[in-house]
Parts: sequence; structure tokens; C-alpha cells
Amino acid sequence: MNQALIASRMPFAVEVEKGKTYTWCACGRSRTQPYCDGSHQGSGLEPLQFIAKRSEKVWLCGCKRSRHAPFCDGAHNRLPSA
Repeated sequence: MNQALIASRMPFAVEVEKGKTYTWCACGRSRTQPYCDGSHQGSGLEPLQFIAKRSEKVWLCGCKRSRHAPFCDGAHNRLPSA
């Protein structure tokens, strides 16, 4: 199994719009974090699509270790020191 790169040690605060589909980068390679730009090709990892349930600010996982992807669950607090 391929391990995702840590794109950020903090979550990304983003505004989402109700009913809109978003594609979250799960591999950590995208240059348009937290969204996919296709950089996962050949990595063995795939992005995760989600539809916003309401228009609001959400916190998307930057470390790519969340158990509730694409949303942050605090997993970045358990990462070893850099």
C-alpha cells in the first residue's frame, strides 16, 4: 500500500457551497491543495470526491491521515516531529 505524502501539518480551512462536488487530494502530491490536480497518477492513490451538504467553512485534512477524510479529525496532532 502506498503512503500519502504529508501536504500540510495543519488542516485547510475552505468555504464550500451546498450541492457542489469537490475532489480532495488524498495523495499529498497536488500543487492545488487541498484539491486534486491529477498529480496522483501512478501513485496508487486516488482522490476523494464529496458533495457539500451545506454552504459553510470546513476543515479539510492536510496531513492525509484523517480517519474521516476528507475532513480533519486532528490526526496531524499525532504526527511525529518533523
